[in-house]
Amino acid sequence: MNQCFGCNTCSSADKPLENYIRSLPMQTSHHRVEDQSVKCGFGLQGICCRLCSNGPCRITPEATRGICGATADVIVARNFLRAVASGSGCYIHVVENTALNLKNTALTRGTIKGENVLNHLCEIFGVIGRDKYERALAVAQAVLDDIYRPEYEKMLLTQKMAYAPRLKKWHELNILPGGANAEVVKGVVKCSTNLNSDPVDMLLTCLKLGISTGIYGLTLTNLLNDVMLGEPEIRAAGVGLGVIDPAYINIMITGHQHSTFSYLQDRLIEPDVVEKAKTAGAKGFRLVGCTCVGQDLQLRGAHYTEVFPGHAGNNYTSEAVLATGAIDAVLSEFNCTLPGIEPICDQLMVKQICLDDVAKKANAEYRPFVFATREKDSDGIIDEIITAYRNRRSKVSLNLLPEHGNKNTITGVSEISLKNFLGGNWQPLVDLIVSGEIKGVAGVVGCSNLTFGGHDVLTVELTRELIKRDILVLSAGCSSGGLENCGLMTPEAADLAGAKLKSVCKALGIPPVLNFGPCLAIGRLEIVATELAEAIGVDLPQMPLVLSAPQWLEEQALADGAYGLALGLPLHLGEPPFITGSPLVTQILTEDMKSITGGQVIIDPDAASAADKLEKIIMEKRAGLKI
Repeated sequence: MNQCFGCNTCSSADKPLENYIRSLPMQTSHHRVEDQSVKCGFGLQGICCRLCSNGPCRITPEATRGICGATADVIVARNFLRAVASGSGCYIHVVENTALNLKNTALTRGTIKGENVLNHLCEIFGVIGRDKYERALAVAQAVLDDIYRPEYEKMLLTQKMAYAPRLKKWHELNILPGGANAEVVKGVVKCSTNLNSDPVDMLLTCLKLGISTGIYGLTLTNLLNDVMLGEPEIRAAGVGLGVIDPAYINIMITGHQHSTFSYLQDRLIEPDVVEKAKTAGAKGFRLVGCTCVGQDLQLRGAHYTEVFPGHAGNNYTSEAVLATGAIDAVLSEFNCTLPGIEPICDQLMVKQICLDDVAKKANAEYRPFVFATREKDSDGIIDEIITAYRNRRSKVSLNLLPEHGNKNTITGVSEISLKNFLGGNWQPLVDLIVSGEIKGVAGVVGCSNLTFGGHDVLTVELTRELIKRDILVLSAGCSSGGLENCGLMTPEAADLAGAKLKSVCKALGIPPVLNFGPCLAIGRLEIVATELAEAIGVDLPQMPLVLSAPQWLEEQALADGAYGLALGLPLHLGEPPFITGSPLVTQILTEDMKSITGGQVIIDPDAASAADKLEKIIMEKRAGLKI
């Protein structure tokens, strides 16, 4: 790993980061893009099946069916359903663990920081209790009971959480989900060998999985975390590699499950632990945000200023974060933790600890999070990290990039904090939309990837195009990490917006791109969308709202997308999922879905062209509302 790999890196919207990665004497994911540039055409189209020993079978003009008789439509739909089921399973795993942590917090009468959110959930769920602990226990148990239901029993909370017009539509389509875990199993079973061969039925199953993903894995995970960890508060904060201070013992956190290390997080600022750090030669401990859990911590950063300096970057920034040499340990508990960090950690003597075995890395120590022993386990982890710090800091050179990022990204935006900022209701935003000062709202969400123009390239370019058209952008996911590091979430970014949106932003002191945090916060965007629709008195498909996951990456993103389609929203993707080998599946998702749920998939890899299409949809929605 002593050679320079710089000439082979992919492009990035973040040019300082791109130049930094080019200078590294180690290989990263950015270097491997070129080696993987030749793609399998069958895989891209989704027309390869390897489910049985007769295969793998590939559909061609000459061979229109697999050996079993499966057509391109069947194979594509089956592969797509399998991906959505896997993505949904990931999110349900997260909400299950989050609900269990809230349950245990209630049983042990632990810290409840978000009583307002707790009371709100109690009102929705119809639960009561003598005190906050009984109420928290009832809320957590209600979530667990629902996700553990069998597939043939409809989840109760779906019907309490869903927007009434959407709920009616889901009833009509018979896509209300049963127990979330059971629905994932059913989805996997349905797309196994020689079972379902009805592409339409499989796509309806995707919508059903999307609903349970959205309401439970996204929306409820956020709200349960708010109860335990505190509500987001709008503030200015630092982002980028510049947040890393080598004077501290630095822990890079990756994943999606904030509550699994919250006790450890609080422990890091207690006097006896700080003293341990000082004895080792450091000022204390810092958690460096990376990937979505870093965004989640950033969202609540106002509560954790002593231990959290800021969010360094998204999934494909993590290797660069490690390359600074100032990270002493990686604490991972879910996905977005790249396998490629392992050789870098080995080279730089960075301690790797995994808290959840679903994210176990080959060279990492597995320290399972157990609520009952969290005090002892946290202290053990802290001691191991101190040992790593002592062993490595004198042997590893620092390669910092202090000028990277900015110090005034606006963070902490949520459905509650934004509404409070507007005076406690949505009317000011509704008025701005009706008047045309804000043409519409676009949710730019999801992952980062290294294709579609390069690291965050399409995401940043599309966002710039949208705000130029006076379209307010709300962001959630790794996309937020790229947008904030490129300066689009600072108040100064208002100068990049169209004249009307610029004026609004300047008057309010806000950026034209609002940072809702992690991919889980897509659920927060849904709350904003439904509450705006309710304020106007229409269903979601009638609203001047659009979604874009310009650089979607993984199966979880497809489950997110299924939820967006179930909500009836237009969904733009920079590149299609692996469906184009089926004319039927492509037709249903891009056209027929409009008459089923009101949603549709729009595929366009060009930022300006995609923005034109999304703007046109927004203007059509405005015309339909006569505004």
